Amino acid sequence: MACSVIPNRFAPCLALPGLYNGRMIVISHLQKVDGATTLLEIETLTAAAGEITAVTGLIGIHKTTFLELLTGQIPPTAGTVRLAGIDPWHDRAAFARLVGVLTAENGLYPRLSARQNLTFFCDLYGLPHDHADAMLLVVGLQDQAKVQAEKLSPGLARRLAIGRAILHKPQVLLLVEPFAECDLASTSLLERLIRVTAAEGTAVLLISRDLAGLRPLCQTVVEMENGRVAQQYRPEERESQSNLPFKIPARLEDKVVLVNPADIVYVAAEEGRTVLCTPDGRVPTHLTLNEVEQRLARSGFFRAHRSYLVNVQHISEVIAYTRNSYTLILHNGGDGRIEIPLSKTAARDLREMLGY
Repeated sequence: MACSVIPNRFAPCLALPGLYNGRMIVISHLQKVDGATTLLEIETLTAAAGEITAVTGLIGIHKTTFLELLTGQIPPTAGTVRLAGIDPWHDRAAFARLVGVLTAENGLYPRLSARQNLTFFCDLYGLPHDHADAMLLVVGLQDQAKVQAEKLSPGLARRLAIGRAILHKPQVLLLVEPFAECDLASTSLLERLIRVTAAEGTAVLLISRDLAGLRPLCQTVVEMENGRVAQQYRPEERESQSNLPFKIPARLEDKVVLVNPADIVYVAAEEGRTVLCTPDGRVPTHLTLNEVEQRLARSGFFRAHRSYLVNVQHISEVIAYTRNSYTLILHNGGDGRIEIPLSKTAARDLREMLGY
C-alpha cells in the first residue's frame, strides 16, 4: 500500500515503544475521579504491535472519560496511559503523528470532497497527495473522489473516515464503534482493512458498546462495567467452553436456583444487580449482565440495549416510533406483553440477523 510510507521526521518517536517491551498500548493503574465519583478505574490493559483488542461495555460518562484519557484531552487522576510509548496528555504532537483515531462521528469536513478530506490530512502529515489517491482505492471510494463527504451514504462516509485515520500509517489505531451505520458491504470491507492494518504491525483498539461483530476480529476482549474492568479474556477461551452444559444460577431467599436459559424471557441490569425475568417471575443473580451474556451467547439471546438481553424466541414485534427510537415487544408465554427499549445500533443488528 502506498500509504505505508512514514516520513523521516516521524523516526525519532519510533524507538519509544521498546521502553515497553514491544507493547504499543500500556494502561497502568489508571483512574479518573470527579469529586467523590470514580468515573474510570483500570488496573492494567496492554496490547502489542499487531494485536486487536476490543473494549466493550462502556457507556455514557464512562465511555467519554475513557476516550478523553486515551486521546489526551484530559489528564488522569492517577496512573498512566502510553500509546506507542508517548503520553497523549503531555505530547500532543507525537500523539498526532503516531496514533490514528476514528470517532463515532467520523470527523470529516462535510463540504470537502472525499479526496479533499484526505489531501487535507496529507498536508498535515507532510505526505504527498498520491497517498490520498491510494487510500481512496483501499477503501473502495475511487469513484466517489469528487463527491462531498456530506453526500456520501453512511457506510461510504465510514469508509472515508477510517481511511483518514490510517492515512499516516499509525502505530496505534483507536476505533470507536467502527461499524456504526455501515451496510454489509462496508462492514465486510472495514473488517478486512482492520485485519490488514493489524497484520502490518499496528496495535488496534476497538471501543464499542457491545461485542456484536467484534469478537471474531479480536485477540483480547476487555469487558467493562461502571468504568471498571469486569473481565478480560481471549475469545478462543470462551469458544472452548461453548459446548459445556450450564444453567444460570440465581438467588431466591435462602436457596440458589438454577435457571434453564430457555425459560428466560429477558435479562435486565437494574440498580446495580442483574435480574433474570421468566414467566414465573423475576429472580436476581450474582452474575453481571456481561457474564450472563457470555453464558447465553449460544442460546439465542440478543443485546437489545445496554441494560437488556432478550430471548429472540420471545420477540413478537419491533416498533419504530421515530428514526432513532425503537421498542421490542416480548411475550412471556401467557397473555403478558413486555416492552423493552431497543437501541439504534441494536435495531440495525437485529434487522440484519433476522432478515426483515
